[in-house]
Amino acid sequence: MLRLLHILLTGLLGALWDGVTAFGGIRLVDGDNKCSGRVEVLRHEQWGTVCDHDWDLREADVVCLELGCGLAETAGHGAEFGAGEGEIWLHHVQCSGHESSLTRCAAVLHGNSRCTHENDAGVKCSGTLLTPTLNLLSPHTVFSPGETVRFGCSVLLGHHLSDFHLYKRGVSTPLVTQRADQTQTRVELTLTDVETFHQGSYDCRYRIKGGFPSQLLSSPPSNSINITVVELLTPQHWYNTSTEAPAGSVIKGHSFNITCSTPQQYPGGSFQLRLIRSNGTVRQSLPALTPAVTFTFPAAQSSNEGYYYCLYRVQLGGRTFVSRESQPLPIAVRDPDPLLSPMVISWLVSGLTFVIAVIIIITVAKILCNKEKKPSELERETRTCVDNTYVALSINKL
Repeated sequence: MLRLLHILLTGLLGALWDGVTAFGGIRLVDGDNKCSGRVEVLRHEQWGTVCDHDWDLREADVVCLELGCGLAETAGHGAEFGAGEGEIWLHHVQCSGHESSLTRCAAVLHGNSRCTHENDAGVKCSGTLLTPTLNLLSPHTVFSPGETVRFGCSVLLGHHLSDFHLYKRGVSTPLVTQRADQTQTRVELTLTDVETFHQGSYDCRYRIKGGFPSQLLSSPPSNSINITVVELLTPQHWYNTSTEAPAGSVIKGHSFNITCSTPQQYPGGSFQLRLIRSNGTVRQSLPALTPAVTFTFPAAQSSNEGYYYCLYRVQLGGRTFVSRESQPLPIAVRDPDPLLSPMVISWLVSGLTFVIAVIIIITVAKILCNKEKKPSELERETRTCVDNTYVALSINKL
């Protein structure tokens, strides 16, 4: 409570003198690199140091962010990076941690403290923002279209955080953005209603507020996690049999085959052929070594009659995925045609009847013809009698 009151009071004092004093830049001196060293600020074109009274990681973070050096690893005290020269411009610096510059923090101006250069403040910055860690909260890495994928993104240091982002490799804009409060170290990033284009590698990043002028700094990408989205298309299927079989049927004893096909394949997949018939269901399965497989039936029987369905099945990531069944393919098994069909027999009977009729007609005609050419005994006797009578009559007249 006292610290908060002190911050408010010194903040008011800082606001009064900040408008009338000309602070310039800030730098780190005598460190191992540009992101570590003694803190110096420029005022009235003269570089001076900062007193380490009340100096902690909040103030050090503001310095690191302002210089684009990530976050503070340590806040140096007691001239850790050597004693400076000139004025000690700032004493009892009080930052909330969200300021864009150290000169925006509440502080006591030069001359109001017993600090010496043996109390010069320093910082050691991370150099870059810490790399976050991405983990998969969902229990598997393989998904069906429409499902939800849950990721967790975390970072060890949880201050100055602005937001977290989920990126898909090869895509420049984040797919998911989640706001974070200033002290949050972990968020859940949810990818909803996934489709096949979501398949790929993912990483997360976070941004922090800082720098001068105020800006958002982005962290390096996290480790990557791959997800797979399995979309199984409905298979197509058709059958082949002897050409003399009527459409939609096969001849009993003849061979036939059914082919199942799908354009979308995954390693380890298989096709299943399901036959629904009057007395139950029969299933067969073949590995999908190619986009199309053929189920062969060497001799059709009555038990092969029914409705055939085809589906595609695959196991990935410990999960089983099954496609929709194809449309029903009805197949009837018919007995083979007899050697002489009723129609052929009818034709033969008709032909035979016609031949017999012709023979009878010819025979009758011959008989009649013979009768006309050879007179019978009665006719001869009658003619002889007539002739004798005629002769007798002729004699009597004489």
